[in-house]
Amino acid sequence: MELNGKLAVVTGGTRGVGAGIAHAFVRAGAEVVVCARKPPEVPLEGTEFRHLDVRDPASVSCFVSGLPRLDVLVNNAGGTPYRLLADADAERHARVLELNLTAPLTVSLAAYGLLRRARGSVLMIGSVSGTRPSPGSAAYGAAKAGLESLARSMAVEWAPEVRVNTLVVGMVRTELSHLHYGGEQGVTAVSRTVPLGRLAEPADVGAAAVFLASDAAAYVSGASLQVHGGGERPAFLAAATANNDSKAGS
Repeated sequence: MELNGKLAVVTGGTRGVGAGIAHAFVRAGAEVVVCARKPPEVPLEGTEFRHLDVRDPASVSCFVSGLPRLDVLVNNAGGTPYRLLADADAERHARVLELNLTAPLTVSLAAYGLLRRARGSVLMIGSVSGTRPSPGSAAYGAAKAGLESLARSMAVEWAPEVRVNTLVVGMVRTELSHLHYGGEQGVTAVSRTVPLGRLAEPADVGAAAVFLASDAAAYVSGASLQVHGGGERPAFLAAATANNDSKAGS
C-alpha cells in the first residue's frame, strides 16, 4: 500500500484525524498538502500548508487552480460543538450542515477535473454519528449521513475515472478528546464501551485512508469502511438480567 508519486490534499489536515491521515500519507510516499483556516501550531513534517476556508467556493476554486495535479482528495474538514436542537436556531444548525456536507461537495466538484485526469480518488471522512441517533450533534449526524450517500452517488457518476469511498470513523483520541469525554478517567470509561477496548488513534484512521487511496483498493469504490473498533455494545445487553439470573442459579 504505497502512494509514491501521488499528490494528496487533506482538508482540515493540521490536527486530529486530519493530521493522522497526512502523516500516514507522507510515510506512504505521497506529496501532501494540508489546508485549513489556521496553520498548525507545530508544522507537520513532510507536508505543505495552504490556507483555505472550504466553505468559500471562490477560495476553493482558487486553491484547486493552483495545484499542478491531484491524485487523492481527502474531505476531512468538519466538526461541531455540542448543541441540542432546541438550544439553537436553524441558522446555526445550517452552518454545521454547510461545513460537513456542502463544503465537501464544493471541494470535490472543484477538484473533479484534476482527479479525472489523474484517475484519482476521493475519500470522505464520515462518522458513526451518521449511522445512529446523535443527540447533541443532530445536524452533524445528518450531514455525515448525507455525506456517505453523496459519496455512493458520486462513485457511480464519476466512474470509471475517479473512485470515491467513505471512512466511517468512530471515537478517536485527539488533542480535543477531553472536550468530549473529560480527562483520562473519562477516556478510560468511554473506551470500555468499545469492543476493542480503546479509542482509535489518528494513525488508525490514517492507515485505513492509505489503503483506500492506494492501488491495493483499485477495485473499491462506493464503499464505506468502518473504523470504529467494533462499534458499540447494544445498551440492552447491559440492562438485561438474563445472564445474572443464569449465574445466580448455577
